[in-house]
Amino acid sequence: MSSFPCTRLRRYRRTESLRQMFSEPLPPPSKFIWPIFIIEGKGKEIKIDSMPGQSRMSIDIALKRLKPVVESGIGGIMIFGVPEDKCKSPDGRHAYMKNGLVQNAVRKIKKTFPDLIVFTDVCLCSYTKHGHCGTIDSNGDVDNDATLETLAKVAVSHAEAGADAVAPSAMMDGQVLAIRDSLSENGFKNILIMSYSTKFASSFYGPFRDAADSKPMSGDRKSYQSPFSDLKQAIRESIEDEKEGADILMVKPALCYLDIISKIKERTLLPVATYNVSGEYSMLIASSERGFGDLKAMVRESTAAIHRSGADIIISYWASRYKEMFEL
Repeated sequence: MSSFPCTRLRRYRRTESLRQMFSEPLPPPSKFIWPIFIIEGKGKEIKIDSMPGQSRMSIDIALKRLKPVVESGIGGIMIFGVPEDKCKSPDGRHAYMKNGLVQNAVRKIKKTFPDLIVFTDVCLCSYTKHGHCGTIDSNGDVDNDATLETLAKVAVSHAEAGADAVAPSAMMDGQVLAIRDSLSENGFKNILIMSYSTKFASSFYGPFRDAADSKPMSGDRKSYQSPFSDLKQAIRESIEDEKEGADILMVKPALCYLDIISKIKERTLLPVATYNVSGEYSMLIASSERGFGDLKAMVRESTAAIHRSGADIIISYWASRYKEMFEL
């Protein structure tokens, strides 16, 4: 039998003060990581049309844009290098050059903001001529094992530059183990690995591929990224990366995979991150621009759902707009 009229749940939400008292708080800025795109040169800032409010930046401009973001209390950044075409090769070797784009950015950012946690994306897609995340074999397939050596070199080069954590995103089997072993062998036992452990072959990456100039020249990434229709495989991906030595697991994207975040959270004691990806960011902006909803309200609601699903860390383009979106 119903307990009404004794029970009236509207009592909890009668006033704004009551609603705030009984609500779960939104995650603080320290739980957010802002992805940034670094390009060569000086004084350069190129707006990303498909991601309003985000830009490709030369290092000097990035340092200026980071100052208010750091002051807002953001926990960290994730650096993506967007190299010039001349730096692209079949095997992506420029990704691990000592004075490469990401390596130089890490050094300068850590010098300016020593307490900011700097994560680096470890992948080859922006550095290969073909746009895939690894070396291509004679059959035109991504060679998993040959790619591991290159990914390990990239991770070590980022650690040498001063990165606090490396984030392998290529979805190669064994990539975490290869990177963990190589970091240890080179004296970087304390560097965190935040693995893109369950990264789906998603249709929500389009704006990012514009930003990072990383669209495959042919084919797609379904042979190495996880299919969205296979729950068991998605969970196994993260379990395997934990066994290989990952310190943080990640689910990417976020909003269509809240159930996966929750299920992985139930199976691990590791921190769980999620990537609130470019398509998720841009679709809220597009919806707001067409008058379909209030942007701030949609950002807050969707972020609350991500946090509630079990995400300890949120990688999000909203991180650079934290005060605007999350503070009352």
